[in-house]
Amino acid sequence: MNPNTHLQIILTDTPIGTVLPAIAQTNLPNWWLAGGAVRNSVWRALFGEDCALVINDFDIAFFDETGSRSQELSAQISLTEKFPNYKFDVKNQASFAWWRSGKRPYTSTEDGVQDWLHTATAVGVRLNSQGEWEFFTPYGLDDLFAGIIRPTPAHIYNPDAHNKASTFLAKCPHLKLAEAG
Repeated sequence: MNPNTHLQIILTDTPIGTVLPAIAQTNLPNWWLAGGAVRNSVWRALFGEDCALVINDFDIAFFDETGSRSQELSAQISLTEKFPNYKFDVKNQASFAWWRSGKRPYTSTEDGVQDWLHTATAVGVRLNSQGEWEFFTPYGLDDLFAGIIRPTPAHIYNPDAHNKASTFLAKCPHLKLAEAG
């Protein structure tokens, strides 16, 4: 089975399968749902109930050079009204460097997502205008499906990546740290 199909099968029966159509209706430009919601849903499906990683929020990244903070808040409010039991974190990757000191400006949503801490976190899913699933997997899906925690190239020496990895391991004992080197 192709990895994208495998990912779609897993995510369809999670809250992600429920919220994706609503995210698509927000009409955010070049959006992706990525991050912990995707990663944790897959790891929970693969490793079962003793993997205590859950969806804390839905990270929605988009890119709009002319966008404003109100665009993020409007999408967040709309989604929260539809799903009051879920939290949504909507961020315009075009303005990321403005509020995150020391970060370089991103040139696209994909540029921002591939700079996230871990390869298994830098996985995006969305629905296109025909309602078909699309995938952004700059590092592939092998680490995600194998439960491997590997920093993305920009974060190999970042203590935040190491600290997050420790948190994941404490909540899901089936995970493994990537081999160094």
